[in-house]
Amino acid sequence: MNATMSLESVKHYPVMLDTVLSIISPQHGGMFIDCTFGGGGYSKEILKFSNTKVIGIDRDDLSEQYAKKIEKQFPDRFKFFQNKFSNVKEIIKLNDNPRVIIFDLGLSSFQIADSRRGFSFKSKGPLNMEMGRNSCSVYDVVNKLDGKDLTKIIKVLGEEKDGRKIANQIIKTRSKKPIQYTNELVSIIKNVKKDYKKFKRHPATKTFQALRIFVNKELTELINGLCEATSLLKEDGILVVVNFHSLEDRIVKGFFKFYSNSNQNPSRYIPKNNISKNSDLFKRTTKKPLKPDEKEISNNIRSRSAKLRFGVRNNNLISTCKEIKRKFENYLKIEEIRV
Repeated sequence: MNATMSLESVKHYPVMLDTVLSIISPQHGGMFIDCTFGGGGYSKEILKFSNTKVIGIDRDDLSEQYAKKIEKQFPDRFKFFQNKFSNVKEIIKLNDNPRVIIFDLGLSSFQIADSRRGFSFKSKGPLNMEMGRNSCSVYDVVNKLDGKDLTKIIKVLGEEKDGRKIANQIIKTRSKKPIQYTNELVSIIKNVKKDYKKFKRHPATKTFQALRIFVNKELTELINGLCEATSLLKEDGILVVVNFHSLEDRIVKGFFKFYSNSNQNPSRYIPKNNISKNSDLFKRTTKKPLKPDEKEISNNIRSRSAKLRFGVRNNNLISTCKEIKRKFENYLKIEEIRV
């Protein structure tokens, strides 16, 4: 975090909080799993109800500082684990019987506010973007990968049409000296996207998104996390997911669609004879995503791209997630690229 910035100075806005609370009904009590604890926005609201218990999970070191404050306040009702949410099944005991599992896939306020983390293209910082428990940083990716792999990452994970040109410019620039800071990368991108002033979106948005997704293996984490969370929920348990970009939403939508429509084939890549009558895992899901209202967007501009989807569990057992992994194997293979 910036030297002049404290945790208390960073404002936290749990996205679509009222909508989430209306879906999960914490007043009825039970065990709640906050898989993306961040600054603890959802957890704190849930714990206001005395018959609730919350387990928070986050891979980011700084989240533990927020969690410790809540643990002191609710020692018997709150527990925190610094871990990846794809490991939720290892963390949660079967007899904990969670009633609700929540994923908020957006960046935390303190991650964006800290220029030393390198998440923002609006301030100068090192090329990092690590969320925690990483095997590489953006610096490693930008300075070590070849043009073919860089192009794949930027073009597919960022949905950036100029991915090849940006990758080639990165390689040309780094041949003279390593690219170390966010502002250097932004300059490279602007040099490629010379017409960027015609558009509202910052020209570096998609490339930064792609690099962040790659170094944190976000799509692999998401698919594995959804599968593990679903296996923990019993009948009438609720899985809530708030996502912020099209790749995440494609996966979340595909996951709920596949596992709640066993008589339909959600993908031409999945043979019909591979779809079991018992593949339904949710008896009710959102057909269309819920979105923040204008008031919330005016108070927290970062919420404008949020989409919320949820499903209510039935009592069918989950055996494997190979079908959904096969559907999105293109993303998973890109995240397997070794640096």
